[in-house]
Amino acid sequence: MNGDTAVIRAATWNVWWLFGEDWHRRERGIVATLEKWDPDVIGLQECWALGDRTQADALGEELGLHAAFAEPAYPPVPDPVEHPDQIGVRMGLGLLSRWPISSVVAQPLPSAARDLVALDARIEHPRGTLHVIVGIAGDDPEHSAQLTALGDLACDTRRDGPLPVIVLGDLNTDSGIPDMLALSARLTDTWAAANGGKPADPRTFSAQNRFAAAAPLRDANRRVDYVLVRPGSAGRPVRVAGSRVVRDEFEGLPPSDHYLVVSDVDFGGTAS
Repeated sequence: MNGDTAVIRAATWNVWWLFGEDWHRRERGIVATLEKWDPDVIGLQECWALGDRTQADALGEELGLHAAFAEPAYPPVPDPVEHPDQIGVRMGLGLLSRWPISSVVAQPLPSAARDLVALDARIEHPRGTLHVIVGIAGDDPEHSAQLTALGDLACDTRRDGPLPVIVLGDLNTDSGIPDMLALSARLTDTWAAANGGKPADPRTFSAQNRFAAAAPLRDANRRVDYVLVRPGSAGRPVRVAGSRVVRDEFEGLPPSDHYLVVSDVDFGGTAS
């Protein structure tokens, strides 16, 4: 982003695994979009892994960023596969960071059918340890408990420090649903903080996107992808300097069925 380390550009993106048409070209679009917007930390949902290599590794090499991965994630890999490129490929969560990632823990999330996890990382930011949690909430009976668990992870005092705690997630719920309102009462929803009084389009899963348009109408046209933060313990307020939903296409093709969310989080002490 820029040289001001008191401002962190945080992003979240469900990159749609190996689904849809021409995933190789989509992945080039993912790289091009991230190069353009230049986030400092990026949470990836529906991130692929094959053997010891992951999409986070591949993107990190292209972008010059540190990478981490945790699994399993939601949704399950299709069985049978939809095309040969999917054979043997796993599904997980990824993290990219401008600064070194010193530890990664796969934190269990409530899930009866699958052992879902959140990626819980420590990043060595120039001003101290930055805690980042990447997650995805499944469309299952444990959805509410998964949102609560993500909030519990973020609010755990063991993550207190001079820097904010950041949650990057595809939470599969609208901002006005009671479970999401409860989570937003614990953490700052950066898009809402930056755009609450403006007519910006919030949809991250939108029928404007040709891939999302194939979903049932009740599932399209929702804001389901979030950058959430809470202040650290140094008494500095967190100011959201801006947040946007990025609808860039690459060679006429959306890079994913979800849109990228990018938020600038200022923890330098300027009051909101």
